[in-house]
Amino acid sequence: MSDVLKRRFTEQIKIMFGWEPKKPEKITERAQQVHVLKRMTNKQDLIAVKAHLRAHEVKSTKWRNRRWITLIIANLLFTFSFLLDIQILEGALTASRFVGFHLIDLNSALQVMLAHKHIINNLVIGTGTVLLLWVLLGGRTFCSWVCPYHLLAEWAEKIHLFLAKKKLVTDQTMDRRLRTVFWIIFALLALATGYTVFEAISPTGILSRALIYGPGLALLWVLALLFFEVFFSRRAWCRYACPIGLTYGVVGIISPVRIKYKLEGCFHEGDCRKVCLVPHVLDTVIKGRAVDTEVPIGPDCTRCGLCVDACPTGSLSFEVKGLQKLL
Repeated sequence: MSDVLKRRFTEQIKIMFGWEPKKPEKITERAQQVHVLKRMTNKQDLIAVKAHLRAHEVKSTKWRNRRWITLIIANLLFTFSFLLDIQILEGALTASRFVGFHLIDLNSALQVMLAHKHIINNLVIGTGTVLLLWVLLGGRTFCSWVCPYHLLAEWAEKIHLFLAKKKLVTDQTMDRRLRTVFWIIFALLALATGYTVFEAISPTGILSRALIYGPGLALLWVLALLFFEVFFSRRAWCRYACPIGLTYGVVGIISPVRIKYKLEGCFHEGDCRKVCLVPHVLDTVIKGRAVDTEVPIGPDCTRCGLCVDACPTGSLSFEVKGLQKLL
């Protein structure tokens, strides 16, 4: 990895913790050549090409459909295992057993060990497979491919955008470093009180348990969060508060599965950033920002695939490091 890409990798980690993306100080020579060629290209020609692409573009929802199906099946498997008492997947997303093998959510395990103030052997064993899985797939893949609240928040965002288009609501953005602050607060609360405070209010856990064991009053908290996201700040919980996303982002820093950006074919039309659930990770697609001709998207990416579906030139694609891109 070149010094430029190493610097970019460090910047992506800082972005995950809430720092705002900024224009790179150094760019590889080959990327500079592409940027120069893009600036030299006649602006009217670029506009004509963009117009042609939009006119002949076939809207793809391939990755979105795959993701929604996977998420729904994963959560319903808990439900049917409980209702039919077939003991395939017992428990809930926070802690479960798959055919008798313990699986523990990483953030939940951390909260429990902080609350008990010592390392619990069973939790360590239960988190091992989960840790390996999300290291391989990319930590925040959990958010968009498994978390039930993520799906509801995605639908709530569509309502928010519709209302915003009608000028009935405005999006109130917040400092993304709040998520890091909340991660620290919940960890300190567990350490100080001996109680996993976050687990009591986590919409992921609440929804998972509600799907399996039936609804409870805790769903009112989930509805309140969705109400806030529809009328005030889109995806506020996931972007500014939820420590699960940060935990899994850290886990996925070295993941071989990522979305890769290719500079040469990009016309910087911005469709990918419009649909992205975490648009700060796509700062590299802004004209003049790419530090190399090929740049992997950072660890805060949820691998949702919406940008891949939206890109009219195929400049964004799923890839496994060292292998060909995924179809």
